[in-house]
Amino acid sequence: MSAVVAQSLHVFGLRSHVANNIFYFDEQIIIFPSGNYCVKYNVDQKWQKFIPGSDRSQAMLALSISPNRRYLAISETVQEKPVITIYELSSIPCRKRRVLNNFDFQVQKFISMAFSPDSKYLLAQTSPPESNLVYWLWEKQKVMAIVRTDTQNNPVYQVSFSPQDNTQVCVTGNGMFKLLRFTEGTLKQTNFQRGELQNYLAHTWVADDKIIVGTDTGKLFLFESGDQRWETSIVVKEPTLGSKSLDVIQESESLIEFPPVSSPLPSYEQMVAASSHSQMSMPQVFAIAAYSKGFACSAGPGRVLLFEKMEEKDVYRESREIRQDILCLCFSPSEETLVASTSKNQLYSITMSLTEISKREAAHFEYLTCPLHSAPITGLATCIRKPFIATCSLDQSVRVWNYETNTLELYKGYQEEAYSISLHPSGHFIAVGFADKLRLMNLLLDDIRSFKEYSVRGSRECSFSNGGHLFAAVNGNVIHIYTTTNLENILSLKGHTGKIRSIAWNADDSKLISGGTDGAVYEWNLSTGKRETECVLKSCSYNCVTITPDAKIILAVGTDYTLKEIADSLILREIPAFDVTYTAIAISHSGRMMFVGTSVGTIRAMRYPLPLQKEFNEYQAHAGPVTKMLLTFDDQFLLTTAEDGCLFTWKVFDKDGRGIKREREVGFAEEVLVTKTDMEEKAQVMLELKTRVEELKMENEYQLQLKDMNHSEKMKELTEKFLQEMESLKTKNQVLRTEKEKQDISHREHIEALLDKQSRELQDLESSNNQTLLLEYEKYQELQLKSQRMQEEYEKQLRDNDETKSQALEELTEFYEAKLQEKTTLLEEAQEDVRQQLREFEETKKQIEEDEDREIQDIKTKYEKKLRDEKESNLRLKGETGIMRKKFSSLQKEIEERTNDIETLKGEQVKLQGVIKSLEKDIQGFKREIQERDETIQDKEKRIYDLKKKNQELGKFKFVLDYKIKELKKQIEPRENEIRVMKEQIQENDPWPQRVEIGSYSFTKQARKVLLWGTLHQMEAELEHFHKQNTQLELNITELWQKLRATNQEMRRERQKERDLEALVKRFKTDLHDCVAYIQEPRLLKEKVRGLFEKYVQRADMVEIAGLNTDLQQEYSRQREHLERNLATLKKKVVKEGELHRTDYVRIMQENVSLITEINELRRELKFTRSQVYDLEAALKLTKKVQPQEVSEGEPSKDMPSKAPTTRLNEQEETGRIIEMQRLEIQRLRDQIQEQEQVTGFHTLTGVRLPSLSNSEADFEVKTN
Repeated sequence: MSAVVAQSLHVFGLRSHVANNIFYFDEQIIIFPSGNYCVKYNVDQKWQKFIPGSDRSQAMLALSISPNRRYLAISETVQEKPVITIYELSSIPCRKRRVLNNFDFQVQKFISMAFSPDSKYLLAQTSPPESNLVYWLWEKQKVMAIVRTDTQNNPVYQVSFSPQDNTQVCVTGNGMFKLLRFTEGTLKQTNFQRGELQNYLAHTWVADDKIIVGTDTGKLFLFESGDQRWETSIVVKEPTLGSKSLDVIQESESLIEFPPVSSPLPSYEQMVAASSHSQMSMPQVFAIAAYSKGFACSAGPGRVLLFEKMEEKDVYRESREIRQDILCLCFSPSEETLVASTSKNQLYSITMSLTEISKREAAHFEYLTCPLHSAPITGLATCIRKPFIATCSLDQSVRVWNYETNTLELYKGYQEEAYSISLHPSGHFIAVGFADKLRLMNLLLDDIRSFKEYSVRGSRECSFSNGGHLFAAVNGNVIHIYTTTNLENILSLKGHTGKIRSIAWNADDSKLISGGTDGAVYEWNLSTGKRETECVLKSCSYNCVTITPDAKIILAVGTDYTLKEIADSLILREIPAFDVTYTAIAISHSGRMMFVGTSVGTIRAMRYPLPLQKEFNEYQAHAGPVTKMLLTFDDQFLLTTAEDGCLFTWKVFDKDGRGIKREREVGFAEEVLVTKTDMEEKAQVMLELKTRVEELKMENEYQLQLKDMNHSEKMKELTEKFLQEMESLKTKNQVLRTEKEKQDISHREHIEALLDKQSRELQDLESSNNQTLLLEYEKYQELQLKSQRMQEEYEKQLRDNDETKSQALEELTEFYEAKLQEKTTLLEEAQEDVRQQLREFEETKKQIEEDEDREIQDIKTKYEKKLRDEKESNLRLKGETGIMRKKFSSLQKEIEERTNDIETLKGEQVKLQGVIKSLEKDIQGFKREIQERDETIQDKEKRIYDLKKKNQELGKFKFVLDYKIKELKKQIEPRENEIRVMKEQIQENDPWPQRVEIGSYSFTKQARKVLLWGTLHQMEAELEHFHKQNTQLELNITELWQKLRATNQEMRRERQKERDLEALVKRFKTDLHDCVAYIQEPRLLKEKVRGLFEKYVQRADMVEIAGLNTDLQQEYSRQREHLERNLATLKKKVVKEGELHRTDYVRIMQENVSLITEINELRRELKFTRSQVYDLEAALKLTKKVQPQEVSEGEPSKDMPSKAPTTRLNEQEETGRIIEMQRLEIQRLRDQIQEQEQVTGFHTLTGVRLPSLSNSEADFEVKTN
């Protein structure tokens, strides 16, 4: 075995879900379950002793203590089998007395137990579905009786013995209240349940045959000998906001005297009914405990009510509010203290002798120990300078414990769950990873206050370094390193692909070890922020890692049932865990001890270095997987937490009993943090209190002086008053003495007179009495003589009577002797007759018995036959009942099918309505589309009309240009003839070159002709192209009109179909409404639905309609796609043609301007040439020489001048008219272009601008000489 030993020292926690989880062992010691232990806790001395559970125990289910406080029974589940262990509490330590684990009946677990009054018998209730009640003689492990308490798998909550009778048993559960008695080796039920069944949660015995039972509806019942005698409802007013204690309810019920059923007094229910029901609620009674004065019961969340027996009135008291459900109540043996356990793992106590209880006011519960965790503990940390343990839990709280004093130092609750915690080595700061943030907090004197927050969500691990200058926090698969000096993030260690489950610092804080669910264990160098070593094993998800003090070997545990030693990225050893999963690991600072926690809640202590064979000590500590494990800095204590919400502290020893203790140079620090604000507040409070104390002193002194003055005055007044009263009393006393003397004298005189009077009266009486005596004596003498005479007469009569009597006696004697003889004879005869009758009677009796036997046999045979007939008829009736049930179920199924059919028809109707709505929407869409297409066609027609009009105008413009060209030709020909004549004349005198350069122009006649004719041919080609485009547009318009007519026809057909469908749906709705009237008659409903189906939903029609609809949809979609494509093509064509027309317009206008400019230039050239020719002729003086020729040729020249002005005038008017027409045309084209730019889809050509006519108008002006 291992040389390392761990001894459980203290535990903080409670297992609230164990039935009957709290008991009193004596006046100071209570017993409750925690982890896998039962704890004996001394309330006064605060020590704990442990009763360990069974090895490999999986769950503790129920407890029970014997009435003599000597035995404790624990119900557990060990390796999937139920076990009951009985401990002897009187022995130290507690030892096992009996273990009940061999059962001859089926059982899964025992959920409730109870000892008999003499502690010899044990009662145990099993869980459903068996629900057996077992009656044991536990010392001999003998089952005395077993009975099934429930056959309907209802839960059973509690079993108990009568406090005075071993044979009487009570069982309560859901719909169950049974009293059973053990007789003749069996448990027989002695009561019969009457009335409405209740969910009975708890019960207790208040007398030998009286039981109080509580339900989940807040009702209390009193049963006496199995019959209900009393009932009440606990109705509690809900507290208003801000109220810290509950109101006292004044009504109550008695335990001893109960009003009868016919009592004229109003019941509690009637009184409650008269009040407001809006603020009332029915609490659940989970626990009831009896004591000598009455009983206590839980009345919903956080409320305990006391019922007390009193002679005249009933008192109903309640306790403070606890915000959990109270599960168990227990009184101390002296009934001085009441202890309660709650569903949130808390223990509370209250002293029954409180003045609040005696005054019938609300009393306050107090924590029995301290507030405990109520959910799995997720974080554990300790520090060096203080004996502190910090824990966090899923119950949204952070707690700081002291493991030296075993107390709770600080506690604070939050709104978020806490996942990880770490204590600074100084013990003044903690880092807590919450669900939303990572917070750094100060541990103040009486508070935990945050001073820095990081946006790290759900940090599952955080840890301060050993020196305290750094701390690490895990965020998913990233480790953030922060400094504690400036609180900044200095490193982010990335490399894990899964969540990081554990981190550990080495001794000098130079390295950090991390392990995660990705099967990787990394060693990080914090100076470089890089990995030094790594070990990846994908098949293992690591739960915890640590490093040896010499930083050479990494220890890791995970889900592969092994403990690994890792060094230099290699796994050195794998130590098997023997069928359990290691969840936590811790190694001592000395490097000689190692502890591991398992998934079943056990702790294993082993030596280090690890031995080769299986050597460790295993301790059954927790009732759930161990979550965290730490050793204190001095290696004295081991700290463990688990999912059961318990915190254990262990004392660590070696095998020889010597503590493995590291010498502490400095003791634990006693300093605490206090904020300046708190100090100032406290100083201010102290000053205020001192001032208040001084004021109170002065006020008290002043009051005392006033009181002294008042008292002295009162004393003087009282002294004077008493002196006056004393004088008056003395005077009165003297008067009374004088009166007394007078009364004494008068009294003596009166007595003497009375004595004289008495003597005289006595003498008179004696004389009168003497005379009376003489008279009476004489009467006596006479009466005596008379008596003697009467005596003689009576004696004579007696003698005569004696004689007659003797004669009569003799006669009677003879008579009765004769009669006696006769009677004796008759008696003998009667006796003989009696004997004869007895013989006859015996014979008759024998015959009658035989006849009766035969008759009984016949009757038995008859009734057995009748019973068989009844059984057969019963079986036949059962068969018929089964058949009827089957018929009923089939009818129900048929009704359900019809209901489903109706629902299906309704669904189809809804679908048809949806189809109609969709068709209506399609029709509206078609209408909108037709309207849009009409608008588009109108726009196209308008566009075509504009193009035609433009074409006509262009034709007119062409005609004008042709006419102008002809006119220009007519003007050019005489000029050319004239020029030719002049050239010939010039050539005759001086030859000229063929090319003429005038100004900046250089051209020939042939070039000018070619230019003009080329321009004319180009304009004709463009005009022909326009004609072709117009023809194509007319064809497109015709095609669109045809499509529009087809669309209109299709729309009319669809509208007709829509009207037909609306009529069909209206008829279907009418028939369906008529069909709904038969909803209560399945057959008629079936016929009507079948008729509807045959009328409206015939299969051929459905196929035809479906096919037709499919074809229509396909044709409609095809036509729509075709029209959309045509429309898109036409839009593109219109845009393209608009651009072409615009380009052509611009080009034509530019050419026209250039032509007009060229014509003007030619005119100027001609004029300039004429002037040159004239100048040349004048220079050459040829005028005179050729005078005859001019005269001979002057006829045509004379005609020319006569025509020239006319031609020149017509030319000017024509030119002006042409220019005006071109200006108007250009303006119209510009307006049209602006209109086209506003049309959707038509875009202008960027960068194309028509030339301005302002600069060229001067060129068009005709100048005359």
